Amino acid sequence: MTQKINICGIEIDNISMQEAIESIERLITERKKSFIATVNLDHIVILQKDREFREAYKNAALIVVDSMPLLWAAAFLHTPLKEKISGSDLFPKLCGVAAEKGYRLFFLGGNPGAALEAAEVLKIKYPKIQITGVCSPPYGFEQNEAENKKILAMIQDVKPDILFVGLGAPKQEKWIYKYRNEYQVPVSIGIGASFDFVSGFVKRAPLWMQRVGLEWFWRLLMEPKRLWKRYLIDDMKFFWLLIKQKLS
Repeated sequence: MTQKINICGIEIDNISMQEAIESIERLITERKKSFIATVNLDHIVILQKDREFREAYKNAALIVVDSMPLLWAAAFLHTPLKEKISGSDLFPKLCGVAAEKGYRLFFLGGNPGAALEAAEVLKIKYPKIQITGVCSPPYGFEQNEAENKKILAMIQDVKPDILFVGLGAPKQEKWIYKYRNEYQVPVSIGIGASFDFVSGFVKRAPLWMQRVGLEWFWRLLMEPKRLWKRYLIDDMKFFWLLIKQKLS
């Protein structure tokens, strides 16, 4: 049982990257249809008002911290977290473990062609990797019952051990929570833009920006029209939530 750190009402598992991978391997062995969440500052804000998103989070087997600002927030609350475990770092590391251990993988999401290209990149890096299926569904597919049934059938047919879902939050977490009992995969993980990063479709922030907590700023520079409101207005609510928690 891992230690939990509460940040703005969300219980985050206080574990390292290596401990997270070991926990995921145990979940694969147990075959329990588990969901892994990678929480960032944006998730914290959305979770305050989105009941369906909160319900998905409540049923997560593991919640890891995907944000340097949340590491700083934990330290501010005198409940430090061990390590940042972003979906974009966890994804390639788990692919390496899967290649070594023989775990079967399925990629769902990403921009058109990104998941397929990511699979090709990973096959070159890890020749033994078993990627049993790849699907980048059309925009709005989650509202289309026929499209969802087709995707579920694809996943069921190939029986992966890990389903990586890169649809962005909260869509990916809600989709996993809604369908996890139908597609019957031991471990599902929401990984955001990871397929786009691995494929090279989207350039990730330089390492120094990741380390000093400026990855959000890099993404804002890359996609200002889409992200300015999220980062500069919506996410500012987090700091008020944090101060309230500190004072209480």
